[in-house]
Formats: sequence, structure tokens, C-alpha cells
Amino acid sequence: MTSVIPLRSDPAHDVLRTRRQPLDVFFNPQAIALIGATDKPTSVGRRLLWNLISSPFGGTVYPINPKRSSVLGIKAYAHLADVPEQVDLAIIAIPAPAVPMVIRDCIAAGVKGAIVVSAGFREIGAAGIALEEEILSLVRPSKMRLIGPNCLGVMNPHAGFNGTFASAIANPGNVGFISQSGALCTSILDWSFRENVGFSAFVSVGSMLDVGWGDLINYLGDDPQTASIVIYMESIGNARAFLSAAREVAFTKPIIVIKAGRTEAAAAAAASHTGALTGSDEVLDAAFRRCGVLRVDTIDDLFNLSEILAKQPRPKGNRLTIVTNAGGPGVLATDALIRNGGELAVLSPATQQALNACLPAQWSHHNPIDILGDATPERYRQALEVVSQDPNSDGLLVILTPQAMTDPYQTAATIQSLRPVDGGPMLASWMGQETIQPGEDLLNQAGIFTLPYPDTAARVFTQMWRYYRNLRSLYETPAFAEEIAQAEVAKTLIERVRSDNRMLMTELESQMVLSAYGIPTVVSQTATTAAAAVTCAQAIGYPVVVKLWSQTITHKTDVGGVYLNLADDQAVQAAFESIQQSVASISNDPAAFWGDCAAHGAPGWL
Repeated sequence: MTSVIPLRSDPAHDVLRTRRQPLDVFFNPQAIALIGATDKPTSVGRRLLWNLISSPFGGTVYPINPKRSSVLGIKAYAHLADVPEQVDLAIIAIPAPAVPMVIRDCIAAGVKGAIVVSAGFREIGAAGIALEEEILSLVRPSKMRLIGPNCLGVMNPHAGFNGTFASAIANPGNVGFISQSGALCTSILDWSFRENVGFSAFVSVGSMLDVGWGDLINYLGDDPQTASIVIYMESIGNARAFLSAAREVAFTKPIIVIKAGRTEAAAAAAASHTGALTGSDEVLDAAFRRCGVLRVDTIDDLFNLSEILAKQPRPKGNRLTIVTNAGGPGVLATDALIRNGGELAVLSPATQQALNACLPAQWSHHNPIDILGDATPERYRQALEVVSQDPNSDGLLVILTPQAMTDPYQTAATIQSLRPVDGGPMLASWMGQETIQPGEDLLNQAGIFTLPYPDTAARVFTQMWRYYRNLRSLYETPAFAEEIAQAEVAKTLIERVRSDNRMLMTELESQMVLSAYGIPTVVSQTATTAAAAVTCAQAIGYPVVVKLWSQTITHKTDVGGVYLNLADDQAVQAAFESIQQSVASISNDPAAFWGDCAAHGAPGWL
């Protein structure tokens, strides 16, 4: 990983400060009330105050603490109402049970935004969920926006604003980073100092009670300091808002996501951490592709892609040409390329002939192009000039190993201005440490992305190609259902779910939408009594499945709500009555839940 060049300049900073967006209060506040400020060593309230006053942002900080007249030498106020000027941002670091009362005070005082760093909400169970619902009932009818709870806070490095309890403020740069994990934020922050990566915004969203992915993607998409957006996600929250914002912003700025919860164990861990379900991984993959988002699996890839997509053009295909002075690294790069869905470019006859004319007779005569261990800077230049003209290639990877005859710096100086003629990307892997560093730095300054290992570089190339493919899909228009009436049924169902403020459809509703677009589904009927369930089963034909119908309970097996492979009337009646009893034990309104009968062997029914 190499540096991201900071974009800060005085005129750009002035533009940033004068922009008027709904979330500006979180990134460019003028008067901040820190509720829970204290000088107690090792406390969150002390670290927050220290960070706010140590990175001057041009505004004023008002510590709020009814038990102290001053905190860290700064006059403190007993209550928010005592502050002598209008507060636009409140940062709240007090025990969770007291947060709703403070939120009321903030709304009454006309505070525009609140960051709740306090933990003890959804992640602890029912009591925490009740607190969140109380807070949300206050925030929704007001004009105040809220980030958190259970978050690290927000940084705007360009403005010098550090509203977090991290150990330091991030370097200014062009990456907008949003994370659902505060602990991961601090790890990424440490890593960024070592790798000299800078950020335009650094946001920990926590439980996303109010401000979510869609809000922040829209904001950073309109931010002149942000060139790319990287996200660590555990739960998608408001999927509609996320997909809508991502689809619009991805046209102009890369959005790269690392989404936790691919495995069952990881999903359970994420649920205990943020208190939210991670969602179907396969569905999210498809949704990400459809809205132009690139999903990666490692933190290293997250920032590699962020940097390279800001520096290099996207490949229009998956064919890579590799030029190397050592055979082994070329083989490793080839393996990684093929494993990740890429292909080696087939050298055209004209390219073969031109390479024969400028390379020693012992060159590999195929891709990867091994120009041998004694390759000079001039040999690299000649080979790259030839292959950059090949129409069969979508990108170039240049590998250099520091052999005795190698000149890493002069080679970099010789090739730094070369680029593929078709506008594809050029990547480099200068392998080694001290001896290659000056040459690697020179390539980075020229906008050629460098990686320490060739297999990583090949994988990054395939990810760039997938990103380009995702963007192209944004221009595709899905086919309409043949029957307009059926499409209207789907539209009506979706609008009904939204009007009920529901995030999920029932299985029966989902089946009706799928059917409207010609997607086969199982035969299903709804029954409200055991006798009606038996009648439905007889009409469908045995064997059948009986399962709970509910607008609120999604994991039906957890409440004894699914019975499979029922072969006769007695089994259906017993299953219906058992589900009815199970639901009655967990619901105050058992009549609100009915049983479904469905044809046996229905994949995807939960």
C-alpha cells in the first residue's frame, strides 16, 4: 500500500466549509456541547474533550457536567440550556438509560445533530431496544439528525474536527471511510498512519438508529474532498436507502464494501455486536452488483481498491498482460489471476514479432512475458511499449525483482510515463524492501499503483474489472413482466409493505411478487384455522409444509413455526395446533399469526 495524496487546499477547504447539506453539522460544526465531559483519567468523556480541543476546527466546545465547574481547565455547564450560544452539535457520552432525557433537551434547544457514542442499546437485548425506540420516537418528528448509538464518533480531517475517542485524528486525504465497528475504526486509523493513507471523512455509525448508509453515501458523493467511499458493513439497515444512494453515487465515485457475516458463525458474532441481522449474503451480493458497488473480502483489498480506482482507469475486460524479469513471480500472478476470474491476454502475432525483435532469444515467447533476470531499464521500456499496443490486452502488470543486474529506480524512471493505448490500467509490483523503495515511490508519484506481491496485484486487477462490470450493469434495463396487470400487482404489494413501515415482506407476498415477473414459485395457501389448513393441504396435494405466517417473525424455525414433509390430514392439524400454541407463548396477540400450507420441497422457505 502506498500513499493517497491529500487534496486539501485553502480554496477547496473554503468550499467544504460553505457547503450546505443536511449532514454538514456532523462534519463542520461551529458550537459543540460535549455531554458527559469529564477529567477522569481513561474515561471516554475525557478523551473526547481532549480530541476536540487538540485538533482545532474553528468552533467552540462546551463541556456539560452538572458535577464540575470546569473540565480540563475549560468552563463546564450543568445543563445544555445553560450554554450561552446556540449549539449545533451535541456529542453524548453518558450511561444509556439517561440518553433519552438528554435527547429531549437537545431537541428543545434546537440542536441540529447528535452523536451518541454511549453503548448499552440494541446490542444488550430487549432493554436496549426499548431505549432505542424511545429515542427514535423523539428524533423522528424533530429536525435533529442522530449518528449512533454505540459508535466511535466522526472525524473531518480536512477541517481539523475530531469528534471521536480515538487516539489521534486521521491524516487528510480523499477516502471517505464509514464503519459499523468502532474498534475496526481505531485499527484502520493505526494502519493508515503506517501506510500514509489519508481520509476526507472518518465515520463510525454504530447501530444506525437514524443516520444510515444511504445518508452518508449521498453526503460523501457530493463532497468535493472525497474521491472514493469505503465501507465496513455488518448489517445493511435500510436497504432501499443504501441501494438508491449507491446506484447514484457509484457512477462518479467508487464504493467499495467489506461486508461481514458471510458465514453463520460470523453472522452470529455481528448480531451480538451491533444487535442487527446481517441479511442474506447471496441477496446482498446480487444487490451490490446491481447498484455498482464492489464487494471485497479483506481490509487490504478494501483500501487497495480505493486507492487504485482513484489513480487508474478501469479495465474493460479481464485479460491481463504480465511483464516480469523472473519466471516464479509471473507464475504466482497467473495463478491468482485465473483463480479470481481473470485471463492471460493472448499475444497477437504482431506483438510476438515485435517482442522477438527487441528481446533476447531466450524470452518466454508467451504471456507472462519473461524478459529475463538481466533486464535493463531499456529492455523494460521496449517490451512495455510493444505490449501496450496489443488490442488483446485489458491491462498491464509489471513485475521487478531486485537481481544483481537490476536497477529498480532507473527502470521506474524509464517506464513511469508509459500507459496502455486503450486506456486500461497499469499496475506494478516492485518486490523487495529498501533497494526498491525509491523506484516504487517514483511510480506512485506518477500514478502507477504498486503492490509488494504480484499475486495481490493480479487479484486487484480482477476486482477492478468486476467493478467496471458492475458499473456497466447500471445502464442495463431489466425486462418488464409480460403481463402489465401482474406487474401492477407487484407494485401494489410493495407499496402496501412500505406504507405499513415494514422492512420485510411475508413469504406469500414475496411469492406474489416473484410470480408477477415470471419466476416460478411453489403453490401456497393461507389458513386461519386447523380445519382450513387441512382443506388447503388436500387441495395442494400431499406431502406439504405447514409454517407460520407473520409480518414480524422472520426466523420461524426459532419459534417452532415450521413443520416439513407432512403426509396426511392428522399431521397437518397437529402441526397447525402446535404452531398456534408456540406463537401464543411468545405473543400477546396469537390471533395475529396464521399458518401457511405450501407444497413440499419448497427451497427458500424459512
